[in-house]
Amino acid sequence: MATEMEKRESSSFYEALDDKLAHYTLLALGCAAAAYYIWHLAFRFSSHLRRLSTFGDQNQRYYVQAHERFSWVKKHVIYAPLFRNRHNRELQLSQAINMGTLPSRFHAFLVVGIVAMNVALCVVTTPYGTEEDTLAGIVRNRTGTMATVNLIPLILMAGRNNPLIAMLHVPFDTWNLLHRWLGRIVVLEALAHTFAWMVPKVQEGSWNVVGEAISGSSFLLSGFVTTCTLTALLVHSPSAIRHAFYETFIHFHFVLAAVSMGFLWVHLNGMVAQTYLLVAIVFWALERATRLLILVYRNVGYNSTTATVEALPGDAMRVTLRLARPWTFRPGQHIYLYVPAIGWWTSHPFSVSWSESEQVFSDEKALPLAQQDLLRTPEKETLSLLIRRRTGMTDKLFQRAVNSIGSRVTLRAFVEGPYGNIHSMDSYGTVMLFAGGVGITHHVPFVRHLVAGFAEGTVATRRLTLVWIIQSPEHLEWIRPWMTRILAMDRRREVLRIMLFVTRPRNTKEIQSPSATVQMFPGRPNIDTLVAMEVENQVGAMGVLVCGNGGLSDDVRRVCRKRQSQTNLDFVEESFTW
Repeated sequence: MATEMEKRESSSFYEALDDKLAHYTLLALGCAAAAYYIWHLAFRFSSHLRRLSTFGDQNQRYYVQAHERFSWVKKHVIYAPLFRNRHNRELQLSQAINMGTLPSRFHAFLVVGIVAMNVALCVVTTPYGTEEDTLAGIVRNRTGTMATVNLIPLILMAGRNNPLIAMLHVPFDTWNLLHRWLGRIVVLEALAHTFAWMVPKVQEGSWNVVGEAISGSSFLLSGFVTTCTLTALLVHSPSAIRHAFYETFIHFHFVLAAVSMGFLWVHLNGMVAQTYLLVAIVFWALERATRLLILVYRNVGYNSTTATVEALPGDAMRVTLRLARPWTFRPGQHIYLYVPAIGWWTSHPFSVSWSESEQVFSDEKALPLAQQDLLRTPEKETLSLLIRRRTGMTDKLFQRAVNSIGSRVTLRAFVEGPYGNIHSMDSYGTVMLFAGGVGITHHVPFVRHLVAGFAEGTVATRRLTLVWIIQSPEHLEWIRPWMTRILAMDRRREVLRIMLFVTRPRNTKEIQSPSATVQMFPGRPNIDTLVAMEVENQVGAMGVLVCGNGGLSDDVRRVCRKRQSQTNLDFVEESFTW
């Protein structure tokens, strides 16, 4: 009788301890987020003061010098790849098999920290000297509780409307990486939870005992199905499968996640851990509801959102979105585009390349006769995207445009967003923008904003260099209407220099520089030489922003790390991995 009483007291003690450790998990993650918020807030405040203090100062010499300790941290931790120089260049076994990318050294520290925390919390205070069935029961309960509580950050990190993105200015790309690793941890903890129950049963009898127990109990059956669906989520999520069958993957992923949470709810009925699952479900429901509300608000009104798709040379498209309701666009933002006629309810992210207001005239044949009539003509906000033809939705959209009259087609569309805008280049006296191919879409708004800010005296930028690498001169047509307007902006020649590198020209006669501030070169650029030239003439702090293929991003990263001890230089990489 005393032994039975001791077992009950021990069980109650460890149940309370498991709940406390679950709270410690959320507390540790919350403290990490708070610490990063404080650090980034200080960094943003410093950048803001730097921008304010440079108004009217053409030299900005004080901000050129590198900070010795912080430069070391940026070179060896923040900007450093995991090994040597490779980070964003994809690991491809063949053209069809893509194994993804390597995390940076800072991202690796985050992942290792999360793994180590979960391992420590799963094994701490575990009485290894006790009986096997008691030890198995404690491990079973501990891993089950940890798997459930980890669903809260797992769901939070997966959402497009994750509030931590705007709060911490951490890109969705990083949250996606942490989501994948935390998902693997949840699956491993669920498997440990299941085997900790299953192994003693097999030792007592046989596998038949396990099967009979599962089939005879809704509690055990729901838990077993949950583990199976979580394992299926892990099995179908490797990078090679995600990249090869993304549309199938995303739908299957959603269904499996919903099924696993449904069965887990049944399994945890009446338990304390059910509260953690409820919080995760609430987060998931709020994120989905927010997306739906944004979609309805942005696209349903007096008029609906339409997309005019124009086929361009080089397997590209210019998509002009006429929005039902306007919003204030900022450089660096992206949207998710739905075109029901092409992809039903599926959406894809695209950087916004241009925004403006255009006058909307009525269908009446009569023209306005007075200037007042023209002034009263309503305006409609438009956003423009530049999309490269790939497979799936983009290929179908391109074919639809090519097969239409004038290689142009207008379709009903829905726009979700805007998202992004976590990087500001306003406080840098010298800005270099590296773009590869359609990566120019991310840079055009920054060029427009910084040139206008220079003329108005609202940014610190005094030197702005755009380096664009393209395969053929015909790719210049992608952004010609936007760049024409930028080149006509007030005081543009004083601040902006454009360098175009054509890697596959048909004829060297095609390579002609229009002016001293817009130059064309054959071949690929020497990134080290270009950055060195800017460092020699650097004004104030220097910001380098790159958007392109993984090889270009890694080359620019390598050069920027190399210059950390010489000058005050910040590196920003825009990428979207999934």
